Amino acid sequence: MAYELNSLLGRLVGFRLYSVQFVMDYVQLRFDGPTDDMPVLTYDVLPTITLSGQRFSPAEPGWAEALRGLIPQDVTATHEETGIGIKVDFDTGSVQLHPSESELVGPEIAMLNGFGDHSWMVWRPGEEAFEDL
Repeated sequence: MAYELNSLLGRLVGFRLYSVQFVMDYVQLRFDGPTDDMPVLTYDVLPTITLSGQRFSPAEPGWAEALRGLIPQDVTATHEETGIGIKVDFDTGSVQLHPSESELVGPEIAMLNGFGDHSWMVWRPGEEAFEDL
């Protein structure tokens, strides 16, 4: 069975971002919410953050503060498609990942796991929403 875009990422809608963990060269967003699931979205390439209409790239001052500023907001929508990559919308901002080829640091771009049914997804260049890389 083929993977359907936004099918797993879309399950984050209604979950609350409760933790942002910075780990050397990647970042993890941890969610809790309406079910017993505890999803974790790991970005191996750092995403762009929009908070209150202001956009922050990872190299800019204020990027980490903007990401932390999304705590404890709920996910309102998700988007996963070629040309956009993956995007998670919150009440006052969003986290979007669509890296350029020069930003790729390894074989994986991002991963989503932590669902009770053991569903998970790994995004890689040339596949699914990143088939344009």
